Amino acid sequence: MLEAAYHRLPQPKDSERAKTYIPRHPSVTPASYPQIQAPIVTNPAFWERLGSDTLSTDMLFFAFYYQQNSYQQYLAAKELKKQSWRFHRKYNTWFQRHVEPQVTTDEYERGSYVYFDFHLADDGAKGSRMTSHLNTTSLRMNCQYSQTRALGA
Repeated sequence: MLEAAYHRLPQPKDSERAKTYIPRHPSVTPASYPQIQAPIVTNPAFWERLGSDTLSTDMLFFAFYYQQNSYQQYLAAKELKKQSWRFHRKYNTWFQRHVEPQVTTDEYERGSYVYFDFHLADDGAKGSRMTSHLNTTSLRMNCQYSQTRALGA
């Protein structure tokens, strides 16, 4: 009996809830249009591949801002973090150091930063530079994903 149980050990994926896709804004589409979400967008390897291509950074920003409270938002944030982008909670904006900060303390840092402004519609949104005094307690340094929050539970 122990040997039979050994061959059927629980796997980590056994404790995960099945991910079902429910569109936020359902609309009638032609039958030729895909009716279900492509499985690749829930694959972390896909997002890693996007993160390795500097031209795909805009796609990561798009996923972060327009796929809110989803697993895709978490994966996009994780890849942006790998590229040294840091999210400022007060400004709801991603910042990246342009050069090393002039002043760094436990509470803040002062220096030149590149930031992504999703409110701007033109190509100048990313790459805008500013010199600023950023409060480091408002910068989110690690990414956490709560599946219950994303599922609306």
